Amino acid sequence: MRGHPPPTALDPRLHAALRRLDLRVVRRLEGLLHGEHLGLRLGPGSEPAEARLYQPGEDDVRLMDWSVTARTTAPHVRDPVADRELESWTLLDLSASMDFGTGHQEKRDIAIGALAAVNVLTQRVGDRFGAHFLHRGQIRRWPARSGKTALPALLATVAAAPRTRPGADGGATFADALHDLSRTRGRRGLRVVISDFLDTPPEAGAEPPWERPMRRLAVRHQVLAVEVIDPRELDLPDIGLVAMTDPESGRTREVHVSAKVRRDYRAAALAQRAAVQAGLRRCGVPHLVLRTDRDWIVDMARFVVEQRRTAHRLARHTPAVPR
Repeated sequence: MRGHPPPTALDPRLHAALRRLDLRVVRRLEGLLHGEHLGLRLGPGSEPAEARLYQPGEDDVRLMDWSVTARTTAPHVRDPVADRELESWTLLDLSASMDFGTGHQEKRDIAIGALAAVNVLTQRVGDRFGAHFLHRGQIRRWPARSGKTALPALLATVAAAPRTRPGADGGATFADALHDLSRTRGRRGLRVVISDFLDTPPEAGAEPPWERPMRRLAVRHQVLAVEVIDPRELDLPDIGLVAMTDPESGRTREVHVSAKVRRDYRAAALAQRAAVQAGLRRCGVPHLVLRTDRDWIVDMARFVVEQRRTAHRLARHTPAVPR
């Protein structure tokens, strides 16, 4: 509930429910260790690639492709793709605007829950995950780890991070944090970006400041963008005169919430959400929206099921790995 500190571990029932799902990684990886995800290079693995002529004394007869051999009347083997481990990194926006919520939870709590859920959904044997945090204008890094204790330790670290005071967010921006993640983590894998994207200009056609680093990130990695929003960021109640504080700058201003102000605010909020969606679409990044007034676990489960269908369609049309 709102006001309670986020847990340092997932509820066992939630953990069991998420374990029945999996967030498919369709990009090929370039890890060094044996894992359960498709690699970029040929090697010992379970996924067949292309067929080639059998080289006596060099090839393992257990890799013989009998279908191609029968069609060509010449012995052929099929090279497998090496199975590699997944290295996933999450960029978690902990700026002052995330310490807000008028629904069942604050945006910060939902963002931490999404961080935990994504790692549960993707982790297999040998996989590692790490995180970057944008907190009080500084970019902080949590090294990639694996094992059962890694996730509780990560959640405890995030839960211990103090709230950002209004006006204390100067320094690194969200775009800077994206650039830092792209620059420092080069190995192909999964990148999850969790933010409210409130620094997106609502003007039609304007490029968000985070779009270029997001596009560079998506060129090399599989990226998932998680947008966390609150209903009061989309519409204002009819409450008359009210004092409003910008959590990023700390400025306070009295506003008379008239019918015109509500109408203009709603139009600007919808334009901003449309700009976020358009920017992520141009980057080719899947977009998951979580709200503080909805059951975010249900929304995430629906997204994962739809993403699994998309991954299945992509797998059917993916060509063999070239030699």
